Parts: sequence; C-alpha cells; structure tokens
Amino acid sequence: MANSDAYKPVSELLLRWRGGEDAALDALLPLIYDELRRVAHRCLQREQPGHTLQSTALVHEAYLRLVDQQPSQLHNQAHFFAVAARLMRQILVDHARSRRAVKRDYGCKISLEDEEVEIPHKRDLDLLALDDALNELSRMDSQQARIVELRFFSGLSIEDTSRVLGISPATVKRDWATARLWLYSTMSRDL
Repeated sequence: MANSDAYKPVSELLLRWRGGEDAALDALLPLIYDELRRVAHRCLQREQPGHTLQSTALVHEAYLRLVDQQPSQLHNQAHFFAVAARLMRQILVDHARSRRAVKRDYGCKISLEDEEVEIPHKRDLDLLALDDALNELSRMDSQQARIVELRFFSGLSIEDTSRVLGISPATVKRDWATARLWLYSTMSRDL
C-alpha cells in the first residue's frame, strides 16, 4: 500500500459494490489480487518450512470470505486490506488448529522479531499462542491489537497503518513498540 493514489480505483469500486453494483466486485479482483498475494506471502514467510497452506490457497480463501462480507462493511481500500489481514490471520489460526488436532506435536512457529523494536532474544512463537495473546491484548487495548495485526500480518508500514487507523505515525510507532513488548512478555510467561 505504498501509494494511496494507486488504490483510488479500489475505493471507488468498493463504493460501487456497496451501492449494489455486482460488476464492481468482478472489476475489483484484478486490482487487489497482487496485494492480497503479497499479504499472504508475508504471512506464510513466518510459518515453518513445509507448511501445507500455499499463498494462492490463502488468497483464495481470504477472497471468498471477503466477498461473503456485506459490502457495506468494507468502507474503503484501507479498510478492505485491514479486513483481509484479519481474515488471513483467522485462516492461518484455523489451519494451525486443525493441523495440531491431527498431529499434536505440530506447531506453527513465527518470528516476533522486527527491525524497529529490539527484543532481547531471537524467538520463534507458536501462531496459536500469538493469536491467544492478541485476543487478550485486544480486550485490553484494541488499537494496539489492530496495529499488530496490520503491521505483523499485513506488513503495512507505519504510515499506511496510521492512514488505515486514522491516527498519527508517532502513535502507531509508540503503540507498536508497546504491543510487541507486551506480547513478548506475555508469551514468555506462558512458556
């Protein structure tokens, strides 16, 4: 989401779809597909090698869930991609749960490392544990949880995250750092 002008047609098509124009949804897919694949690829890069879910399958499942949403719930391109990131997180968590149910020692490990916030030790974390911690964080501070979701799962920049949430980049940086440290502390405690 580097250039908001590049996504202006997406917002316009979402408005037309919200207005009841089904053809707008067909025109929307080619515009969003590459961005959805980028988000899916970023999500899957954090998974263990040999993960059975591929980027294309993740994109298709997220897209199917997106079109099942009521168009009135998708306000603009930024909101659309925020919803897509949340859906991809849910799909990955559901996939990890089903894999864990089949094979109890399976763990989807992801890294909570980032270049902007220093974490004391390199750590791989279980996706299900991260999901539980994010749900707990959401109950305490929903904005911080949304920032983690947008930055971690969607790979949005500080600036893009600030536009999506309608807050300043400084607030995003502060909440991102606080949330990541809280997640690290919480997940370390649960080990």
